[in-house]
Amino acid sequence: MSAPEDIAAEGVLVIGGGFAGLCAAIEARRRGAAVLLAESAPPALRGGHARHARNFRIAHGAPLWHTPGAYPAAEFEADLARISDGGDAVLRRILVAESAGIAAWLEGCGVRLQAPDIGVLPFSRRTAFLLGGGKAMINALYATAERIGVGVLYDSDVVAVAPAPEGGWAAEIAAGAARRRMTARAVVVASGGPGADPAWRRAHFGPNADRVLIRGGAHSNGRLMQKLIESGAGAVGDPASCHMVAVDARGPEVDGGIVTRITAIPHGLVVDRHGGRVEIAGAAPGKAHYAQWGQRIAQCPQGEASLILDAEGVARSLPSALPPIRRPSLETLAAALEIDAAALAGAVEAFNLDAPRPIVRAPFAAFPMRAGLTFVHFGLAVDADMRLAPNLFAAGMIAAPNFFTRSYLAGLGLTLSAVTGRRAGEAAARALV
Repeated sequence: MSAPEDIAAEGVLVIGGGFAGLCAAIEARRRGAAVLLAESAPPALRGGHARHARNFRIAHGAPLWHTPGAYPAAEFEADLARISDGGDAVLRRILVAESAGIAAWLEGCGVRLQAPDIGVLPFSRRTAFLLGGGKAMINALYATAERIGVGVLYDSDVVAVAPAPEGGWAAEIAAGAARRRMTARAVVVASGGPGADPAWRRAHFGPNADRVLIRGGAHSNGRLMQKLIESGAGAVGDPASCHMVAVDARGPEVDGGIVTRITAIPHGLVVDRHGGRVEIAGAAPGKAHYAQWGQRIAQCPQGEASLILDAEGVARSLPSALPPIRRPSLETLAAALEIDAAALAGAVEAFNLDAPRPIVRAPFAAFPMRAGLTFVHFGLAVDADMRLAPNLFAAGMIAAPNFFTRSYLAGLGLTLSAVTGRRAGEAAARALV
């Protein structure tokens, strides 16, 4: 290993090149700070989980060109309170109030939004959709950041942050075998939560932890977050609580994104690997219950389940990234899934007794499923300026448990990242004055 190289930075160091980090870097630079952004991923994978995003939640009292209807701030606050056990009501009000300006800010950074009368995305009065999706947004934000003078280091993993003897903060950056020491007057930590760290999942998610697929990137591993907590930073949330959805078991171990999510559960029957019926107590029929199904599948034997459909169920389902497994009979479908044929037949027969649409029409189909992890409800405790310590700030999903502590709302991840990123970037720039 080469000896560490010392680098001096008089301005702001932003750790993490996802959406929150980009918002922080752009905001700090626009306020006059010299800014360096360290992204642990290579250029092709920059942007973190936001590469897979498609929409963000915003409060608005009247229809907008990109978001129909209205979503009053009071309704947004009530929705947030519903997924928060206690939590910080002041921070939630800040999030809601500042969500109203996200769309205009993004457009000012070259990000394009989608009108509701084009494309195939669902109607939403609560969220605005990104034209081209999250990857297009990330590319536009990087172009803006570089144009206004934000320096970017790729393949650069910040492995430690500590107070510098000369003031400010010292960061150790690993880039392959090389090590760099960098000092900065202010630091924004936007490096993501611990979901992609296998050791974290094994410690907190039970016996099927290794069966959980990661919907986002492998670089969001929370290791810097954990080191900061060990050094005295405040923690918030429950390390064993997380947001999971049902995803196609044939998808990738990491970076599956939204396209591997299984949406057809309301049209069929879920069984475990032994052919036993899997249900969610109290679940309303016809609803997707995305987060509940993820957790339920994670509890199944070996963390696996299968969605069984007939031809009508397949026809009613949305298109999927991977096609369902199709067979002419339930018996041959059971063989393809390596499920006991008699057990599957019994589960289907019992299901058909009271199902609104019984599974009777061949050919039959199945989606093999596992739990897909979105994020963990655990992170760093911040104040209204996203401050962890003097001149040290946090942004993005690493700060999410300050705002909500369970479940999720569609589009909330980008909203939270934009608001906390901009606030942290502004506060970091202010700290230099």
